[in-house]
Amino acid sequence: MPDPLLQRRCILLATAEEIVIFNKPHTRLCYFVAGVAVVLAAASVSAGTEPLTFQELMKFRQIEDAVISKDGSWIAYELQPDRGEGEAVARSVDTDAEYRVERGGKPALSGDSAWFAAAILPTQKERDEAAKKKGEKKGKGKKDEDGPRNGLALVSLQDGAQTQFEEVESFAFSEDGRWIAWKHYKEEDQDDDEDDDEADDEDEKPAKDEDRPVGTTLVLRKLSDSSAIRIPHVMVYAFDEPSRYLVYTVAAPDGESNGIYVRRLGEEELPEQPLLTEQAGRYTQMTWAEKSSRLGFVAAVDDDLHDPGPADVWTWAGDKARKPKRLAASKDAPEGWRIPSRNELTWSKDGERLFFGYAWIDPVVEERRLEKKEEKREKREREKQAEAGEDDEQAEDDESFDPYDFEVLLKESRVDVWHGDDPRIIPNQKKRWDKTEKDRIYLAVGHIGTGKLVRLADRTLPDVRPSDNARAVLASSDLDYRRLATWDGDYADVYHVDLKTGERARVVSKLHDPKPHLSPGGRFVVFWNDRDWHLYDADDGTTRNLTRALNVSFADEDDDYPAPDPGYGVADWVEKDLAVLIYDKFDLWRFPTGGGDPVNLTAGRGREEHRRFRLVDLDPDVDHVLDEERLLLHGYHDLKKNDGFWETTANRAKLERLIEDDCRFRFLAKAEEADRLLYTRETYREFPDLRVAGLDLADGRKLTDANPQIDRFAWGEAELVEWTSADGIPLQGVLIRPGNYEEGKRYPVLVYFYRFFSQRLYGFNEPVVNHRPSFPVYASHGYAVLLPDVRFEIGRPGLSAVKALVPGVQKLVEMGVADPAAIGLHGHSWSGYQAAYIITQTNLFAAAVAGAPVSNMTSAYSGIRLGSGLARQFQYEQSQSRIGASMDAALPLYLENSPVFHARRIETPLLIQFGDQDEAVPWQQGIELYLAMRRLDKDVIFLQYRGEPHHLKQYGNKLDYSIKMKQFFDYHLKGAEAPSWITEGVPYRGE
Repeated sequence: MPDPLLQRRCILLATAEEIVIFNKPHTRLCYFVAGVAVVLAAASVSAGTEPLTFQELMKFRQIEDAVISKDGSWIAYELQPDRGEGEAVARSVDTDAEYRVERGGKPALSGDSAWFAAAILPTQKERDEAAKKKGEKKGKGKKDEDGPRNGLALVSLQDGAQTQFEEVESFAFSEDGRWIAWKHYKEEDQDDDEDDDEADDEDEKPAKDEDRPVGTTLVLRKLSDSSAIRIPHVMVYAFDEPSRYLVYTVAAPDGESNGIYVRRLGEEELPEQPLLTEQAGRYTQMTWAEKSSRLGFVAAVDDDLHDPGPADVWTWAGDKARKPKRLAASKDAPEGWRIPSRNELTWSKDGERLFFGYAWIDPVVEERRLEKKEEKREKREREKQAEAGEDDEQAEDDESFDPYDFEVLLKESRVDVWHGDDPRIIPNQKKRWDKTEKDRIYLAVGHIGTGKLVRLADRTLPDVRPSDNARAVLASSDLDYRRLATWDGDYADVYHVDLKTGERARVVSKLHDPKPHLSPGGRFVVFWNDRDWHLYDADDGTTRNLTRALNVSFADEDDDYPAPDPGYGVADWVEKDLAVLIYDKFDLWRFPTGGGDPVNLTAGRGREEHRRFRLVDLDPDVDHVLDEERLLLHGYHDLKKNDGFWETTANRAKLERLIEDDCRFRFLAKAEEADRLLYTRETYREFPDLRVAGLDLADGRKLTDANPQIDRFAWGEAELVEWTSADGIPLQGVLIRPGNYEEGKRYPVLVYFYRFFSQRLYGFNEPVVNHRPSFPVYASHGYAVLLPDVRFEIGRPGLSAVKALVPGVQKLVEMGVADPAAIGLHGHSWSGYQAAYIITQTNLFAAAVAGAPVSNMTSAYSGIRLGSGLARQFQYEQSQSRIGASMDAALPLYLENSPVFHARRIETPLLIQFGDQDEAVPWQQGIELYLAMRRLDKDVIFLQYRGEPHHLKQYGNKLDYSIKMKQFFDYHLKGAEAPSWITEGVPYRGE
């Protein structure tokens, strides 16, 4: 029989158009739940008994920045706790040797597997003090000073001998492992030391110029004998991949020795060779070609205010040339264009083409720039005159002051004109200006062999992607669709551009959210449009549909957004442009570019067995697979949620299982010169420690034990549960039973959700303190946790969540796990909205937490995303908020789905959380719901975290919210004593 209390807290879904609270017993629809299949996840470690506290949670360490050496003999990684001091570790794969660097980070292994290096990070105390100072200065409008500084640890992997260096800003090994270079931070009063050598007394010492860029000391160390060279005033440095050269730029205090220099690493004396030098020269974008010693860089000369002038692009061919060669010059640029010092250089992999950019000289921006420079010069002159006691000019200025001078007054005007025909709204223009538009470059290419320059982009075709083939690049233009993007998403026209001539051929018009793929040879383009994959052939300009004739959908079968369904993606290309590999939901397909039938490389077993096969990219630097190459696949069971690794062949279906288990596997990297893989496995109770194995994964070995203390805690167990939504849709979710679970005992339940969460069955919960509830903290304190899937109906996202969650909770009650009087709900952002909406439709939940929720869709629809400056309209018409129409066309849906308009129905105590600098959801949305509930005498508390964004950043705030969240649920779900902030509030008493 249904639980009587649950009967009184159920929801009646009366019609498709109306939702009402129904408090009478014997409501049939409340208990329409399908049979359940419960699968227990295999526990990999024994369960402990201790409750996990937030303090203990902070000590759990995560593995970050894991790398494997070229020969596969060593791994290195960071072990970083959520708070406190971490360490960097180098671990032998074949022996028990292991070396640690206290407070280490950014680990690196030398190319010969003989050395290990890591940054020595500041202490937690130093980081806290720096963050506090930064916050204080930010509030006072002061410029931030340098924060705490790193050091460097260098460790021999032969014997573990460790040498440490202080004040190291960056470091790098040469590719062959024979050298290491590191750059120090700028020293205080560094310029004074230089000047003292040249000045006999204080009067002759040149004045400091804080605006002049000045480099710092670079150390080049030979690892075989520890000999080192110190090079002053270096800005940037880089080894070439063959390890023949170290190149670096110098910015001296006086500007005299500015230049770009190189040292040949094969010579004993390592003499310094200047490649290009000039007084006040500025050298940027120093870029080596891959696997060669061909260099590209940009050179300019700073003016008297230390701003770079027009620049030139240079190349240097290493041993093949003594001097660099100018590839492109600003003086030869088309009228109205220049080459900027702040540029982007990209080599093709064969080193035969160098991509760079021209900048358009906007007349308005240029005039404003020149005005500011003149004002700066005048300010400097006034400061000099003031120092010399020349103040007569100030008196003259006072006499000439005119309070009615329109020109002077209007200069102080600060107005933004929002025009209805603007392609992008002003807030978005502002956000894009510093990030994209101010320094936008328009791509060109220089052909090294001939010296020919070809402009690829211009103001009509602004976006071009560099490529490695010698034939073409892909380009796109959204100019005709920028206004439309405000409410309908992104569109662009896509072009195939010839690298030798710059000629353009349109591939497709008005492609939605365009992400086309150019073949490695440059002939073909594959793109997703109208629910199918299409192939464009540049040889004849034809396009053919690759997938329409197949009886399998390549569109996202789980997509529940108003926008057109996306595809599942392109996996890779086959060598010589023979074929393209594409995914459907489950399988991997090969489509020949020359025609012929596609081949299902996974033999249809993905769809048949509900496994999603995805290609593992063993070498990200290679843009294709060989025609008969063995392909490593990651397999995920869509129903059972477990992982495995499989193998097939690039030209035929030859599927073979290598390894599969009740866990989650993650591939990390392959050793460059050995058949060894670095990967992890995890479950809810098993931390994802590092493992290595051969390509067949038959000999996998665990190399790390990051958190052995997990055995102490009552972590709980995860299992898969299934139910049917109120609309008859099969759903799944993860139930985490409490630690020390007792059969027959009912427990309070915390429901945490977003969209699809059942895939988390074998995921180890991230051990951090943040805006999310920590599952093991709650499980170890006697809570069950439910992570349900939600499937949405366009136009009724709020109701969809109700229909999914209520039957899921009811299932836990039927299983005898849940205490029906103690069900809590938590959501953040999109699920924060859902949580706020759900409690307007049902009294099932005894308490709810809504982080950063939208409460009023009518005002949110008409608002701005502060982080991007975009209007929020597209979210509702095409994206996550899933209304599917404008507010003008579907106002009733906006009203129906807004919690604030149904606040009178809320009987559930609600805790709202917002950062008042939220860049995604206007924090006023929380205020609207708080004020509505307050006016109606509802139980509501609003946590406003000052200066915080959408996700809390300051650790103290994250901890405070985590503590308050648990106190809130403990009080309402477990009957714990309420802290005063719940019962009495916290009156404001100043900062």
